[in-house]
Amino acid sequence: MMASSERFQLAAADYALLGVDVEAALNTLAGIPISIHCWQGDDVIGFDGAGAVSGGIQATGNYPGRARNFTQLKQDIETALRLIPGQHRLNLHASYAVFEPGQKVDRDQLKPEHFQPWIDFAKENGLGLDFNPTLFGHPLAEAATLSSEDEAIRQFWIRHCQACIKIAEAFADQLEDTSLVNIWIPDGLKDIPADRTSPRARLKASLDQILTLDYDRSKVKVAVESKVFGIGIESYTVGSHEFYMNYAARNQLLCLLDSGHYHPTETISDKISSMLLFSDELALHISRPVRWDSDHVVLYDDETRQIAQEIIRSDVRRIRIATDYFDASINRIAAWVIGVRSVQKALLNALLTPQATLAELQRQRRFTELMALQEQLKMAPLGAVWDVFCQRQGVPGESEWLKEVQDYECRVLAKREEEEQV
Repeated sequence: MMASSERFQLAAADYALLGVDVEAALNTLAGIPISIHCWQGDDVIGFDGAGAVSGGIQATGNYPGRARNFTQLKQDIETALRLIPGQHRLNLHASYAVFEPGQKVDRDQLKPEHFQPWIDFAKENGLGLDFNPTLFGHPLAEAATLSSEDEAIRQFWIRHCQACIKIAEAFADQLEDTSLVNIWIPDGLKDIPADRTSPRARLKASLDQILTLDYDRSKVKVAVESKVFGIGIESYTVGSHEFYMNYAARNQLLCLLDSGHYHPTETISDKISSMLLFSDELALHISRPVRWDSDHVVLYDDETRQIAQEIIRSDVRRIRIATDYFDASINRIAAWVIGVRSVQKALLNALLTPQATLAELQRQRRFTELMALQEQLKMAPLGAVWDVFCQRQGVPGESEWLKEVQDYECRVLAKREEEEQV
């Protein structure tokens, strides 16, 4: 059997014939951080007593070994990080606050100290931290949040979002890195609305009030995230794409595109180039919808590859990449590893694509040659380059990492499940 180094040399030679510098591609890939979502590890339940997810979100399945506290979740994240090449970020929801006994507060009273264990964890593992207000899984989120008709409910969630911005500012100060705060709300209606404008006007007023907070915009980047519909809000979503795209542009915020939050035939890969013509930065949540926003584990599929192509063709430095999915039907650590590595494979594929050559063929309208080269590239020896990237980054290759997850499941997750049942 040919050694990986020999396969790599042959692959590098093949790519060189296409005008692609493999070493440059590997160096670039090593410097692209992905913000890895913490909520895959516990099915989006969190630590503040919600007990179950809500807001049109579902994590289906009952695979054993779910993390139930901070110690277990950070142990699982560390295990996943050892199997994912590169240096990345961690994306937290506010519902993952770590409270000392007797110190629990409601979400509008959260402080940086409630996340100090996560900051320490990030320092230990060389991670940046991003943050999300949690406007679901709470008694005051059952009807609506920032668009609620009830002024007291709106003010509660306004205070929560402002608290989250200050927490992210603490992340930035302690980690000496910017932190992204992404606001998503589950507000909407199950059936045809009689008034679409008033809820959106209330949402706009709430966001305006949130942004009166004095915070350092060089340290904290605020993003807003749309959704086309959710379970229980099938007919009308207050925070639509058009609402947030315009709001972000007017207020110099980031517009966040989630690949599962649009109509089934609508893709975010086609939106990236347009958005970057009018925005300095763009945020992405890479997920995999199956017929709807089902948050399946990201795979190395057509849309993931197209998203990566647009990221590389544009300017990866202007795009904040995060993952967002939650599958409770399979090993949760494997889900992290498969999803994040799939995004990285797609980015590597894009980096190994002769972008200038393809663009020139399009410019000259030589569409036959363009199509032929695009098809040729689908058979290029990406796997040999990926295996060497993993090797250089000190993580197991494609045929090896699952054994480590299975060993961890036998040693740790099985024991965890036994203790929980006792």
